[in-house]
Amino acid sequence: LAIEARLLQKLRHTPLFIAREMCKYPETRKYVGELLPKIITRADMLTDFLALYWEEGKRPIAAQAKKGLAKAFDNFNEYQLAKYDRDSAIKLRDVLFLTHAKPAEGKEELYSKIANRTLKTPDTWEVALSTGKDKKATWERLIQQNKIGGLAMLRNIRNMMSANVDKSIIQSGLLNLKATMLLPLDFLKTARINPEFDRHIEDAMIRSYESLPKLPGKTLFIVDISSSMARLTSSGSEFSILDQACAMAMLAINQCEDYELVATAGSDSARKGMHEHIKYPKKGFDVFKQIVGTRARIGGGGIFTKQCLDWCYENVGKEFDRIIIFSDSQDVDNHYGNKVIPNPYGKNNYIVDVSSHSKGINYKGVWTAEISGWSEHFLTFISAYEGLENMFNE
Repeated sequence: LAIEARLLQKLRHTPLFIAREMCKYPETRKYVGELLPKIITRADMLTDFLALYWEEGKRPIAAQAKKGLAKAFDNFNEYQLAKYDRDSAIKLRDVLFLTHAKPAEGKEELYSKIANRTLKTPDTWEVALSTGKDKKATWERLIQQNKIGGLAMLRNIRNMMSANVDKSIIQSGLLNLKATMLLPLDFLKTARINPEFDRHIEDAMIRSYESLPKLPGKTLFIVDISSSMARLTSSGSEFSILDQACAMAMLAINQCEDYELVATAGSDSARKGMHEHIKYPKKGFDVFKQIVGTRARIGGGGIFTKQCLDWCYENVGKEFDRIIIFSDSQDVDNHYGNKVIPNPYGKNNYIVDVSSHSKGINYKGVWTAEISGWSEHFLTFISAYEGLENMFNE
């Protein structure tokens, strides 16, 4: 689970938390020494783990945790270690000393530099720009030398434009984007801030996920655009639940052999759903505009799941290999004492709850599967469930 959380779900602190909890129990503690080097993929995670370990108060470090942390040092070269050798409460040298890490042959000098904090200053964009060097020349050099990480590339396009970086160089940076740990919403945010490069950002996103499973046959996508979907996912988020639903639909559309797209909402007061069949759906970021653009015509009330499926059966198509609904599961058909159970009619039927609610609506076997979350891995789940070949590897 910890490996899945880090390498596939791209979470940073959750896998470290799992490893910390494993240290508390004899039956799981014995695996921590082998686990930590697999999930510590950034040098600052060495100090992050120790900070998390002592979050509830300082205590002796479990032998297996020491073993794993010591071994994890071998994951990194001098550049990677220097990048995260910060003046924080817990430093890399602290982890080195506390774990009694022994250098492998040929790494004695590196370990000495960690201990003495004499690691060579890394050639990162943060360091280069902080020294007052010409910003345009610095950005162009780092992009051409492929020294900017994926997230840094996306987040700094506006800064590059302000420094008059050549357009073709920014485009080449997006073409060579390191996207292993990026999420669809990272690309969406960047495209909204930098519409001048939205096509190149879209292309970079599609390349990043081109090996996601392909879904054969015919798929019906239904996107809930009700008013509850307009809420932000959290107080600190820039994205709505609908943004997440559209991002997932966009990825899924790109992987489908044949598909239909429906937006749904309605009127809560009239207890009536309204739906629109988007007959010629676009791909990429343009499909966002098509989905959101239906709101003016079909209202902003809640999703009426049964009514929507019945309408799709009569107006969109009667035979689908799978039906996938993106919603926050706040089903009006199931509120106000109605308890109306939907009747999905695909060979496989999925409802993807993209909200952060702790509980959605469980219809006890109505759906093939109810999937929570907004990771692109909902596609790998569906492909695995249907026995399809899955070529998506990080």
